[in-house]
Amino acid sequence: MNIQRYIGKKILKGQSVIICGGSKGIGRETSKLFVQLGANVLIIAREIASLELIQRECESLKFSNEQSISILSCDCTDYKKLKPFLDDEITKNGTPDFLINCVGYAFPQYVEALTLQDCLNNYDVNYNGQLVPTLIILPYFIKAKKGHIVFISSLLGLLGIMGYVAYAPSKFALVGLAESLRNELRPYDISISILFPPDTDTPGFAEENKFKPKECEIISQHSKLLRPEIVAEVFVKGILKKKFMIFPGDTKLYWLIKRFFPRLIYWGIDRDLHKARRELRKI
Repeated sequence: MNIQRYIGKKILKGQSVIICGGSKGIGRETSKLFVQLGANVLIIAREIASLELIQRECESLKFSNEQSISILSCDCTDYKKLKPFLDDEITKNGTPDFLINCVGYAFPQYVEALTLQDCLNNYDVNYNGQLVPTLIILPYFIKAKKGHIVFISSLLGLLGIMGYVAYAPSKFALVGLAESLRNELRPYDISISILFPPDTDTPGFAEENKFKPKECEIISQHSKLLRPEIVAEVFVKGILKKKFMIFPGDTKLYWLIKRFFPRLIYWGIDRDLHKARRELRKI
């Protein structure tokens, strides 16, 4: 499926999607694509300025005044604040067809420089920021016996490397969440998808680079940086095809190698780290 073939054809007309973390990066591009496919979109994020910007962009892409583009400024880790908003939204507009969780950030750092709070903060945003909206919406999906819940993990949700002790465990946890829900919710006809993006040229990635250990900088020079709009196209295409695991770029290759040849993948990342440390004259 080439997603561009469906732009402008209103294939999701009358359907609704809630996108948490939809104002920047992959979430932003995903929001725009769903609007271009005809869906009614509610975008949730913390920063009101970013929300207002994406709302204006989406308004310029919609087909008619009947298509709804709305925004909500809220922290998706805050169950008590988010639940009344979403309950009210569903009371007014009905159970959504899609819940797409794009909330997350990376805080790379040498493990000896990390505090416990650094790890807890990264886990809270990355895991709880996707779990909380899911727990709020899930009873509505179960009652309706329909719905599609989507998560964003990472290549580092498949493979942990140095510098990402605070980040990778939260992304691994999302995989466990998605797999558990996929199994349990099958009787209710609720679909689950999870995205595994590699390095992507987003504002979050630019912020991540401010803290990244030098070894990680050297290692990442050999990987291709994807544009968020390309990742979003793969993402949305996978969602529409109801794929469970969605792999942009080369992430599927890493998954396959680790699954069938784990020693090879560990040898490769250990070799890359050794080369980087030698370049930095640390060995």
